[in-house]
Amino acid sequence: MSSPSSLDELIDALRCLPGVGPRSAQRMAYHLLQRDQRGAARLAHAMGRALDVLRHCERCNTFSETDVCARCANPRRDARQLCVVEMPADLAVIEHTHAFDGLYYVLMGRLSPLDGIGPRELKLDKLIARATDGVVEEVILATNFTNEGEATAHTVAELLGARGLKVSRLSRGVPVGGELEHVDAGTVAQALVERRTF
Repeated sequence: MSSPSSLDELIDALRCLPGVGPRSAQRMAYHLLQRDQRGAARLAHAMGRALDVLRHCERCNTFSETDVCARCANPRRDARQLCVVEMPADLAVIEHTHAFDGLYYVLMGRLSPLDGIGPRELKLDKLIARATDGVVEEVILATNFTNEGEATAHTVAELLGARGLKVSRLSRGVPVGGELEHVDAGTVAQALVERRTF
């Protein structure tokens, strides 16, 4: 059996992107090869560089080119508040509101037993260590209002509450079933202001 052609390999590689099926991947591949070879080269270079230099921040777990990201190293941030989000995109949405000046912890996912993602895969022990550093006074849970996000928030609230930390949750200004990445900044800002204790 012959190995797949380079075109087939490219199409298959593009399918790893969320929401990209076989036809979309094929259209993207043809576009990059026929209409935008410079864009394709730029994309390949940027992806290679990102894979080479990006790592996880030792404090907040988001992507960073340094051991500790600039946000965590910023002395003007309020280290007493720690906002827990699912993904870096969620952190970006909250930052865009300018309503929160504390620090973050990015889970890089959410609990999803059907997909084999439990507390160990999310490395919740690292979150517990970060939240119980003696400086954090309040943990704000800003996971998405999906079933998995709610389950994640509940689990984290139990783990941190048992250690004497104040735990709050974003207000329901964010629509149920909604994801932070798709919510307007005003709604997220209001949800932060009206957060509730878990």
